[in-house]
Amino acid sequence: MLLCIDCGNTNTVFSIWDGERFLCTLRTSTHHARTADAYFTWYSTLVKHYGIEADITDVIISSTVPRVVFNLRVFSERFFGCRPLVVGKPDCVLPHPPRVDQGTQVGPDRLVNAEGAFDRHGGDLIVVDFGTATTFDVVDTDGAYIGGVIAPGVNLSLEALHMAAAALPHVDITTPEKVIGTNTVACIQSGIFWGYVGLVREICARIRAEHARPMKTIATGGLAPLFQQNVDLFDYLEEDLTMHGLTVIHAYNKENGAR
Repeated sequence: MLLCIDCGNTNTVFSIWDGERFLCTLRTSTHHARTADAYFTWYSTLVKHYGIEADITDVIISSTVPRVVFNLRVFSERFFGCRPLVVGKPDCVLPHPPRVDQGTQVGPDRLVNAEGAFDRHGGDLIVVDFGTATTFDVVDTDGAYIGGVIAPGVNLSLEALHMAAAALPHVDITTPEKVIGTNTVACIQSGIFWGYVGLVREICARIRAEHARPMKTIATGGLAPLFQQNVDLFDYLEEDLTMHGLTVIHAYNKENGAR
């Protein structure tokens, strides 16, 4: 079985893939000092709790936090006896290499999302990922990642607003009942929610105009369902897009003998 690990700035997600479906998905906070032993204690406890018998033979890692990769490598080698495939490293070959400025390092999560989206929906895509940052990734006709946009994430904006303005409370993002708020919390929620709706619509419209071809929009990330269920912004919602992309990249490397 394959263990897919996606390490983001806020959360780290483990998913077990049996070749046909994900048996379970486990989530923990990202912490660079977490040791291999700590990862295994957390992982094995939850797997046992869910009653899953998983014989892990392969591991693939995507990490936007370089400092955690070493301990995840040790975790893989010590407890599963395998050398993990790490997206962005020379021995991990992408099915569709990105076309960006020379010397540019593209975030592994963005490359993985592009591969996962292309595998499910073909080319000419905009992938909107609501993570710590809100990213827009453009996938060309042939499946190559060709660039995108990075904006502050929803929760990051809320936290910055709370920290910079002492009189403003910290609030949770939700769909506001009205655009015009009649109290401070409602005003903030309206500004954040409708502000991001406007941001997504405008950036996607400008990407389409610049790309000059019809494009489908794919939403992923923790807050994607909130926006998708309340506003008609996206063609598809893919909550497991990153994990799916990891299985695509792993299968490609296996089939082409890249390892």
